[in-house]
Amino acid sequence: MAFPWQERDGRLSPLKAACFLLLWLPGLWLAARLALNDLGPRPIDELTHESGRWAVWLLLGSLSITPLRRLLEWPALIKLRRQIGVAAMAYALLHLSVYIADLKVDLVRVATEIVLRFYLTIGFVAVLGLIALGITSFDSAIRRMGGKAWGRLHRIVYLIAVIALVHYLLQAKREIDPPMLQVGIFLWLMLYRLGYALGRLRKAWEAWPLALLAGLAAAGAELGWAACCTQLPWRRLAAANWMFDFRISPGWLTLGAALAMALLAQARASWHRRSRAGSPPAPAAARR
Repeated sequence: MAFPWQERDGRLSPLKAACFLLLWLPGLWLAARLALNDLGPRPIDELTHESGRWAVWLLLGSLSITPLRRLLEWPALIKLRRQIGVAAMAYALLHLSVYIADLKVDLVRVATEIVLRFYLTIGFVAVLGLIALGITSFDSAIRRMGGKAWGRLHRIVYLIAVIALVHYLLQAKREIDPPMLQVGIFLWLMLYRLGYALGRLRKAWEAWPLALLAGLAAAGAELGWAACCTQLPWRRLAAANWMFDFRISPGWLTLGAALAMALLAQARASWHRRSRAGSPPAPAAARR
């Protein structure tokens, strides 16, 4: 079995090795902050929140591989999806483990809290879903299950992402900006998939209107959540989205991230066109 930084034939893959090292950085950063007593007055709470936040980011990262490899015309990115997905599971398990440790490993109390608190219930369901995806992500599991059954199981990743985002929003209470940015990125990913399924987004320029749509969707999601599920004054929140003195709203951040992706896609497409134009014509025998 190849290591995460290797190709299937055992050769070193610089792309996979770089990804593998980067996936360790959030955990090492949290460990360093804990060792330096830099996690604030309640370090266990901060460690719980940060590990959960990184689990969601990595889950979104695994979902971004398909759009990125298409928009950037970079097929090799598909090699990273398994690594990132397994890392999301690992950070989710760290998130759960720290929570259990915070309750003094009192498993009866842990179970009671999970059953009685809705946001903990759905968070636990998301962790179980990531475990199921993680342990079936290897080639041996695909062979045992068969391609169709494996594909059906792994499509629950979209539901898991929704559950994880709702868990984060419920836990965040009034501090909704960080989870709402993740909601915005998720909406961009889902809008891309919808557009691609409808036969659009085959061209790099089509990523520009998608960015605008994703920004509007993120802003709408923020205001809808504030109005329905929090005590936040959504009208004042809507007005504050146009003021940049103290915050940049998740809608604007989503728009900026999506525009950056559109710019990268456009640059990559232009580079490919120039490369093809500058390539020598194939010999006549090869053309035949």
